[in-house]
Parts: sequence; C-alpha cells; structure tokens
Amino acid sequence: MIRRTCATLGTALLMAGALATTSHDAAAEQTCAYTPAAERPTLTPTDTGLPVKQAQCLSNRWGGVPKLPVNGIFGPATVKKMRWIQGCHGLVRNDVVDQNTWQALYHPAWDCYDPYPQ
Repeated sequence: MIRRTCATLGTALLMAGALATTSHDAAAEQTCAYTPAAERPTLTPTDTGLPVKQAQCLSNRWGGVPKLPVNGIFGPATVKKMRWIQGCHGLVRNDVVDQNTWQALYHPAWDCYDPYPQ
C-alpha cells in the first residue's frame, strides 16, 4: 500500500513538475553544471560523456547511499541507481535514462520507500 502511494505520488509530482517553472532546473544547474537542464539526451548503458556526468550528479543530489562517482561512464552502478530512481517515481525500471527519468532526476520525490537494491 505504501509503495503504491509512493508511486502515485511520484507520478503526480512528475506531472506537476512538468507544469512548474524551471526554478528546480536552475537550482540543479548550480550544483550539477555538466550540461544545461534543457539538454536531456536518451542515455543507455555504456554511454559516456557530460550528459552521463549530469545524470550521475543529479542522482547524488538525492542524498543517501550510494553516491555515484561522477565519472561520465554509464556502468553497472549507474544502471542500478537509475533503476531505483525510476521505481521510486512509478516509472518503468529499464536501463534507459529517457525524458521521464530526466524529469525525475530534476524533480525528485524525496519520500521514496523503495529500499535500495543490494
């Protein structure tokens, strides 16, 4: 029941975030300045570069453990964390950072009840 509520809340937050101003994006750009907030390419495992660093940095803004090394390599640790973030937001858990996942990274649901996979 809690998980369903979290997923529903996460989906609602994603929808609200899509309508909100870009102040969250601006704040994220101050702490994670590898790429502009408007640059949100689809990322898949083995991708490298600044957009991957941006996704890694944004995932670390969530707090908690584990912190990803911001190395620009979309490897197994990044896949694991992105899948967890997707689950926290009621998104399909896949190995792709798509537009919905970017939205979640810029507008996180802080009250995720999904335990981090071991």
